[in-house]
Amino acid sequence: MASRASSDVPASEVPVPIPALPGLGTTWYERGARYWARRVWTAVLLLLVLAFVCYIALRLYLGVPRSDLSPSVRTVWDWTQAGASVVAAGWGWTKQRRDHRRKLLAPPTPQQTGDAKRGERGRATGLARAAVIPLLIAAPVLPAVVAWGVGWFLAMLTVREYPSEAGARLWLQGKTIGT
Repeated sequence: MASRASSDVPASEVPVPIPALPGLGTTWYERGARYWARRVWTAVLLLLVLAFVCYIALRLYLGVPRSDLSPSVRTVWDWTQAGASVVAAGWGWTKQRRDHRRKLLAPPTPQQTGDAKRGERGRATGLARAAVIPLLIAAPVLPAVVAWGVGWFLAMLTVREYPSEAGARLWLQGKTIGT
């Protein structure tokens, strides 16, 4: 009887804990029903927020005094805004997809993902407060700005795998192989 090769001998079976990712927990590993429920919940929540932001942008845009413009100029301005919004949505989509591809080439480790999320939380409050005045100043072109964000978020929601998942999968694979 032939002896087993050394490569056939199982390595020490020390279980490596599956890292929890922000927003997904450990569901990303098996990609089962809980994973997809979290992804759908995130999408629904973001779509509700986007709908609210679009409503506010439209109300601010309609609140800008346009009565000084002649009806023909107002029509041209409105159609220009609609066209700019379509272009901006496509631009936001393209930007997100390119960023996603770039991040998949060098996906972050679970530690880097956690650090990035903590850093974003700290900046988000300050950025939200600082954006109020420029938001009111940008009201005439706000639909196009919001359309860019809509394109960006829709592209983010429709990816097959987030870079954080790919990075965690590579990290976990490296840990189980023996590094």
